[in-house]
Amino acid sequence: MRVSIFTSCVVDLMFPNVGIAMVEVLERLGCQVDFPEKQICCGQPTFNSGYEKKSKATLINQLEAFENSDYVVGGAGSCVGMLREYPDLLKDDDVYYPKAVELAEKTYEFSQFIYRVLGLTDVGACYEGKATYHRSCHMTRLLGEREAPFVLLDNVEGLEMIPLGHIENCCGFGGTFSVKMPEISEQMVTEKMNDVINTGADTLISADMGCLMNIGGKFNRDGNPIKIMHIAEILNSNVDTSRIQLSSEVAN
Repeated sequence: MRVSIFTSCVVDLMFPNVGIAMVEVLERLGCQVDFPEKQICCGQPTFNSGYEKKSKATLINQLEAFENSDYVVGGAGSCVGMLREYPDLLKDDDVYYPKAVELAEKTYEFSQFIYRVLGLTDVGACYEGKATYHRSCHMTRLLGEREAPFVLLDNVEGLEMIPLGHIENCCGFGGTFSVKMPEISEQMVTEKMNDVINTGADTLISADMGCLMNIGGKFNRDGNPIKIMHIAEILNSNVDTSRIQLSSEVAN
């Protein structure tokens, strides 16, 4: 099974270790992983800033970058959600609309791909600690994924998952939202930080680096200790391969 990695800007420029973890996990699960070098930003920042026409060139570039990919897997629910929106954004373009539909149908968030496509619930990971999970807005609402991360994390040996209060609430990042409305964003991330602290967890996990960057930044500014980890890093920890049961389709 061939899988193309869609890194997203945040992972590519600021958290390359997350990209490495994604590759290592997927290869361990029997996938042939590649990285189309033509890929760039998903176009969300410019589109959300009102530059709809100028964003089209970015969208077309992504369509061409992943045109020959069997599956596209991203490490940020928000950016994957943007790729899934391409058909709606290009619905009036007879040339690129079909390609946008094709890309949307084969694009998945990392944990979603493992759970929904590979059909796995246990990737053999081991991680000692108490953790809580932040559910990102775009992964929950745009992708409609509420199950995959929790199932996979529940099967990480040694990991105690503690429910996060107000789990549906946004962390206040929202890409350009945090720049346009910094006061509101600060209040939202403060509330999110307090919810995390109240769990007593030593590790905060999410499937979206934008959220982790925002929440982690607030913890750092306030001098509160917390370990920030992307779900790919957790699923790549101290792996016991004997627990991984691949389907014949993936194994071949």
